[in-house]
Amino acid sequence: MRLPSGGRLVTILDGVSLEVAAGEVVAVTGPSGSGKSTLLGLIAGLDTPSAGSIAVGGVEVTGLGETELARFRRRTIGFVFQSYHLIPTLTAAENVAVPLELAGAPGPLAAARLRLAEVGLAERGHHYPAQLSGGEQQRVAIARAVALAPPLLLADEPTGNLDSATGAQIVDLLLALNRERGSTLVLVTHDAALASRADRAIALRDGRVVNGHHA
Repeated sequence: MRLPSGGRLVTILDGVSLEVAAGEVVAVTGPSGSGKSTLLGLIAGLDTPSAGSIAVGGVEVTGLGETELARFRRRTIGFVFQSYHLIPTLTAAENVAVPLELAGAPGPLAAARLRLAEVGLAERGHHYPAQLSGGEQQRVAIARAVALAPPLLLADEPTGNLDSATGAQIVDLLLALNRERGSTLVLVTHDAALASRADRAIALRDGRVVNGHHA
């Protein structure tokens, strides 16, 4: 993956080859600038590689047009970000209902409340993001990410804005949801303790895989 920067091409990911099995929990670690977030963006089809290919569940992501890509993402991928990305003018339940509405699911608000109950926020559906703690906002974001039961969940520094105790609870939740649904989880983290809880940890440095080991 090479991107133009100040008139020159900067290599972000170089010769990375990664295979993740269905149902696996994989942590991607490495210093800032090592290409961790770019890797997730490529898997989700948010970025396009300058060379190579990406396949998710047998679908060649790199060959999809914009409409197909949007449909693929909606059906296949849930994304959890470090900074939650909730819509401030919508309640927690309305935020979770957004992907359900876009997919034409019946009773999106009722379904959203069920998702909130699954992440321990049954009583908070009517609250706006500003009325929730960081940990609660991340729970809402997780409920939204799994609202359509995607087979693949991508999490980019999901505990990065949280204290260690709250972060540990978020990790517990992600792992529990992953087990219950039999989905695949790929998470980017700086946190060695979090990475150690994955089935496998992949370390990136300067755009290359420097090691990958099973926990």
